[in-house]
Amino acid sequence: MEYTEPEYNELTKLVIKCAIDVHKELGPGLLESVYEVCLLKLLREEGLNVKYQVKLPVFFRKQKLDKEFIVDILVNDVLILELKSVEAILPIHETQLVTYLKLSEKKLGLLINFNVEFLKDGLRRRVNGNLNETDRPISKTY
Repeated sequence: MEYTEPEYNELTKLVIKCAIDVHKELGPGLLESVYEVCLLKLLREEGLNVKYQVKLPVFFRKQKLDKEFIVDILVNDVLILELKSVEAILPIHETQLVTYLKLSEKKLGLLINFNVEFLKDGLRRRVNGNLNETDRPISKTY
């Protein structure tokens, strides 16, 4: 399914709402895996298609290697969630999300650090390209 920018934004809002609900109930300081299972539960309750621990193959010089990256959560096959429970988000965490977006050819990702007092301080949104672009060639009528 192709998403428009408003549809990406609505999906992002719903995911953030669920993440905030998890954070309000559990608070900071737990393992990433605890937040992951709770967030998965809420996302599924919202009717979203969620996959977790999604393997992304690694290619080098056009050859698939015997190594994979692991995406924490993939929502509706379009939104990557990279979860953390760390003291602070570092540039490497954001770079990791951007790399996952490029490797998977997905357009939108959220980095969510649950180890903060207010979840808004632990959120980062990254876009790969333009949310309004489609992969389909544009046909022109002359």
